[in-house]
Amino acid sequence: MPLALLALAIGAFGIGTTEFVIMGVLPEVAGDFGVSIPTAGWLVTGYALGVMLGAPVMTALGTKVSRKRMLMLLMGLFIAGNLLSALAPVFGVMLLGRIVASLAHGAFFGIGSVVAADLVAPDKKAGAIAMMFTGLTVANVVGVPLGTLVGQTLGWRVTFALVAALGVAGLAGVAKLVPDLPKPEGVHLRHELAAFRNIQVLLAMAMTVLGFGGVFAAITYIAPMMTEAAGFADGSVTWLLVLFGVGMVVGNLVGGKYADRAPLLMLVAPLAGLAVALGLFTVTAHDKVAATVTIFAIGVLGFATVPSLQKRVLDQAHAAPTLASAMNIGAFNLGNAIAAWLGGVVIAAGFGYTSANWVGAALAVSALLLAFLAEALRRRSDNVAVNPVPANNLSTIPTNEAYRTVHS
Repeated sequence: MPLALLALAIGAFGIGTTEFVIMGVLPEVAGDFGVSIPTAGWLVTGYALGVMLGAPVMTALGTKVSRKRMLMLLMGLFIAGNLLSALAPVFGVMLLGRIVASLAHGAFFGIGSVVAADLVAPDKKAGAIAMMFTGLTVANVVGVPLGTLVGQTLGWRVTFALVAALGVAGLAGVAKLVPDLPKPEGVHLRHELAAFRNIQVLLAMAMTVLGFGGVFAAITYIAPMMTEAAGFADGSVTWLLVLFGVGMVVGNLVGGKYADRAPLLMLVAPLAGLAVALGLFTVTAHDKVAATVTIFAIGVLGFATVPSLQKRVLDQAHAAPTLASAMNIGAFNLGNAIAAWLGGVVIAAGFGYTSANWVGAALAVSALLLAFLAEALRRRSDNVAVNPVPANNLSTIPTNEAYRTVHS
C-alpha cells in the first residue's frame, strides 16, 4: 500500500476523533457555557447535519481544483473549525466551530476514497479504502477515550486544540505524501450529478443508511442498556465502547481484505450476521459476558460492510465518482440520525432500552433485502447486455438479398 494512504488515515483519525469525542465531554461543555445537556446536544446534531449538507456542497466546489489541493483545503477547514471550538467565548460560537469542522467530513472521505482507489491496482481498491477508514475506526479506540480523559482532566478546550493539531499533521501528510493527481478532464458538476441516475448507486446509498443505521440504533443507547439491563457500572461503559471500536477496526480490515475478492459475499454475509447479532442483543444484553461478546460482534459485522459499500458506489459511478462517494459518507450520518431517532421512539413507547436492538435488526434486514434486489437487477442488466432483445419484429424479416436467395 502506498505511503500516501497513511496521510489520509491521519486525517481520518482526526475527523473521527472530533466527531465522537464531544459525547465524552458534553457535560463539561454544558457546564462551562451554562446550558442544559439537551441544548449542548446540538453540538452533536449540528455536526451531523453539517456532514450531510457539506458533503455535496464542498465536493461540488472541489470539481474546480485538483483532488490533492481540495484535500488540503478541507483539512484547513477542519483545523479552523476545531480551533474556533477550542477558543469559543459563547455556546453559539462553539456550535459554529462544530459546523465549520463538519463541512470537511463528508468531502474528505469522499474525495479521499477516490484518491485511495486511484493509488492502487484495480484489485486492491477496497483494501486501500479500508486503509484510509482505519484512521476513523482507530479514532474510536484511541482518540475518543484519550480525548475524553484529557477533557475531563485538563479541560475540553485542550481536547479540541489537540484535535486541531491532528488536523495540522494530516494537512502536512497530504501535502508531503499524496501525489498531485491531475484533475480528470471533462468532469464537471453535471457529470457528477449524472451518477445519481444509476439505480445501483442509489441502492448502495440506501444500504449504507439502513445497514450502518442498524448499528447505531443499538450503540446510541448502549450506556443505559448496559447499566440498566446488564448491570455494568457507569465507568465500564467507556471500555465497552473501546471494545466496540476494536471490533470496528477488525471488521474494517477484514472487509477491506476480502471485498475485492468476493464483493457480494462481503456485503451479504456481514449484513445477515449483523441482523442476527442485533436480534440476539435483546437477550444477551441481560448478561455481562454475553453482552460484551455481542458488542464486539456488532462492531466487526457493522464495519465489515463499509469497504464493500464505498467500493460499490465508486464502481457504479466510475465515470464521475467523487460526489457519489462523498454523498455515501453523508448517508452514514443520515442512517445514524434516523436510527437513533427510531430507537428513541420505541424506548419512549415503553418497550425498554433493549427494544432499540429490534429496530437495528429490522434496519439490517432491510439493507440485506436491498442487497439481494441490487444483485438481481445487476444480473438482469448483464443478461440484457449479452442477449439484447430486438427493437421490433422487423429485425426478424429477411433482407431483400436473403429473400431473393431463398426464392431464386
